[in-house]
Amino acid sequence: MSNERHLPDLSTRTRTQDPYPVTDAHNPSHVVVVAAVVERASRLLVTRRPPGTHLAGYWEFPGGKAEPGESQHQCLKREMREELNLAVEVGVELLVTSFRYPERTVELHFFQCATTGEPTPVLGQQMLWIPKTELKTLQFPAADLELINLLTSR
Repeated sequence: MSNERHLPDLSTRTRTQDPYPVTDAHNPSHVVVVAAVVERASRLLVTRRPPGTHLAGYWEFPGGKAEPGESQHQCLKREMREELNLAVEVGVELLVTSFRYPERTVELHFFQCATTGEPTPVLGQQMLWIPKTELKTLQFPAADLELINLLTSR
């Protein structure tokens, strides 16, 4: 077992088979979401979804929905700035997966990110730096579980 203090290189495991392919990218029932995996001092940054939102109270990796014409990297930089007042450098894509909720299919892209500065929740959401070994103690959306399993298996 390695004592490595940064995320494992999962670049060889970047894609999963999409069990729900969607051909119309403009379909509101198909949402593209990008999220940042930020690690500092062997802890990962997670935020809690605020009341009144889809999956309120669940923990998640920070990020958000891509706007029309926006690249995934642009989206992630914008979302991190808007939600956490944090500049990020987007790195390797760790995982792409899809998950079908009753009302929509979410296509998730998780990127390893480096940051400068300290995150400050702009929208009043809770924020936590948590060791990888404790990720499974928090309630995450089912769509995030594949990533959590990858992160905690190393």
